[in-house]
Amino acid sequence: MSRLRLHPESHLVARIGWLRAAVLGANDGIISTASLIVGVAAAATSQSEVLVVGVAGLVAGAMSMAAGEYVSVSSQSDTEQADLARERKELSDDVEFEREELASTYVARGVDPELARQVAQQLMAKDALAAHARDELGISEITAARPVQAALTSAATFAIGAALPLAMVITAPRGMLVPVVAAASLGFLALLGAIGAWAGGANALKATARVAFWGALAMALTAGIGAIFGTTVG
Repeated sequence: MSRLRLHPESHLVARIGWLRAAVLGANDGIISTASLIVGVAAAATSQSEVLVVGVAGLVAGAMSMAAGEYVSVSSQSDTEQADLARERKELSDDVEFEREELASTYVARGVDPELARQVAQQLMAKDALAAHARDELGISEITAARPVQAALTSAATFAIGAALPLAMVITAPRGMLVPVVAAASLGFLALLGAIGAWAGGANALKATARVAFWGALAMALTAGIGAIFGTTVG
């Protein structure tokens, strides 16, 4: 039996579809909700009002993420389907030209011309459209757009991320609300960066520093705006 069959490889790039949506959703949930809470709390609003604003931000943000991801990824899917339809027609109209075109793709990658023609012929004999989609258009099972998966993943992870700073609003003393939410949210962001890096096989320190920096910047700006407007209104 082939060694490859005994030891099939699992590549991290296979996770790219759901991992991108998951990290984006959770990261946005933590940053946007924590920033909203810190900004409102800095304006000297009551703890109950801060909680209501945070819950409203969670619901609105989750729906926004779902809608945005669905529309965005659907546009990608529409483009892929249009390209596949055109490729299907070209295969029907002139299959020999398409075979040479596929062979030229392999030649450009360094394959001998004669061998490239043989490879193109054999691959097209099995599934011509799949061969052209993968090697000419760059569309594969791994990279194909999945709008529903992206929408549900983003909405769910946004809600989970947003729930973390909200929990701090409930447990933190009123006078310590801003520093507690800010510190805890930075910790959550650092953890998220490390988990995302681990799942994607990336550098954990770099990913952690990246998300923590942008989270700190967002909360600092909203806290400053909240303090300014709170003082002005007061």
